[in-house]
Amino acid sequence: MFDTRDKPLMVERAFLIGAYFDRGDEEEAQSLLDELAELVTTLGISIVAKKCVFIRTRNKRYLTGSGKAEELIEEAKLLDSDCIVFDNEMSPSQQRTWETEGDITVIDREEVILDIFRMRAQTKEARLQVELARMQYSLPRLARMWSHLDRQGGGGGGGGKGAARGEGEQQIEVDRRLARKRIDRIKTELEDVRRNRETQRKQRSDEGVCQASIVGYTNAGKSSLLNALAGSEVLAEDKLFATLDPTTRRVELPDGQPLLMTDTVGFVRNLPHRLVEAFKATLEEAILADFLVHVLDASSPEVFTFFETTVSVLEELGANDKPTILVLNKMDLVEDDEERIQELKAKFTGKVVFLSVFTGRGMEKLIEELCDMMVDRVARMNLRIPQARQDLVALLHRDAKILSTEYEGNDVLLTSIIPHTLRHKVEEFEEGASPREGKKAETRF
Repeated sequence: MFDTRDKPLMVERAFLIGAYFDRGDEEEAQSLLDELAELVTTLGISIVAKKCVFIRTRNKRYLTGSGKAEELIEEAKLLDSDCIVFDNEMSPSQQRTWETEGDITVIDREEVILDIFRMRAQTKEARLQVELARMQYSLPRLARMWSHLDRQGGGGGGGGKGAARGEGEQQIEVDRRLARKRIDRIKTELEDVRRNRETQRKQRSDEGVCQASIVGYTNAGKSSLLNALAGSEVLAEDKLFATLDPTTRRVELPDGQPLLMTDTVGFVRNLPHRLVEAFKATLEEAILADFLVHVLDASSPEVFTFFETTVSVLEELGANDKPTILVLNKMDLVEDDEERIQELKAKFTGKVVFLSVFTGRGMEKLIEELCDMMVDRVARMNLRIPQARQDLVALLHRDAKILSTEYEGNDVLLTSIIPHTLRHKVEEFEEGASPREGKKAETRF
């Protein structure tokens, strides 16, 4: 976070470094560095160079060796960069060492992600979650904010004489105490948010509406999918972490069932643990959903790694055992690559939908899978309802799927797909059902 140090509020030219410690990890390190470049670009910072560095032994002071550190600092200055961004996690002491010896801003992957989250946060909940994560990250780094760590002077004694009390706290100690208090306040406010969300979920559950969460790697097309299904206008941009706030929309399925679908924050490799913790209130939507829709970018060379990353985060949240529909999105970008398509089909099995939200191809298949997920929640019924009970007819038109309507005498004959939550209200009017204590016969005649 560029506003937590005595540096310019925004840097303009970044030199990206990715350190790896096993020769076999070079390809993955390069892939992660490319992803870091996307993250940094999202902040509006230009990239002057990227460099993968092999390190035999971790150095506690520099992460790299001291000689390599001098070499990289010199290279950054020759490139006229005003910031070094490490793809690796940097300890507070390592960041201080690089900044002191190189006289250059040094940040790590986690700080980049936190700044993006701060930029994207819209609702009060998201802003609180971002602030909590940023405060927890900044607390051990507060020393970088102060060049004066002198103690506050004690109060003067009486009678115009010298100080009667000793010196006070260091300024940094005051700031740390204030930061911890702020963290406690944010946690309390987030608990209120969680309770409110729990109340909203209970209300939805009481209504008997099925709930699904859309999960997946960032920029896979989750918001675009929700827009296509619900006809909504959730923010959908070709940017990392375009969605931070959970957005829920009602989807009407062809069988008459309503489905509440929630778009959640996208995952990313090496997602800092404190971010998972800070965003628990948001990600709880995935934990408590009846099933998940896992969206992948089929065109990405890293699609298999992205799949594993999302599954790993879901395991950490305790949501990995949920029934899941796997959606391979952006198939329009690989439709001419038969080898790629066969590779995807070999890797992903079970409930898999090959889809392009952009062209609409595959949407019918997805809707079928959504209906299948809820097949045990509906029943097809033939009903004979007296016209005097138009309230029930109106209820079915609103909350069920009417397949056909006929009139016979004073009765309305309906063939309908009915959610089980409504069945008890109409089952006495089902054709062929036994009258319940004469009630049905009395109603009809």
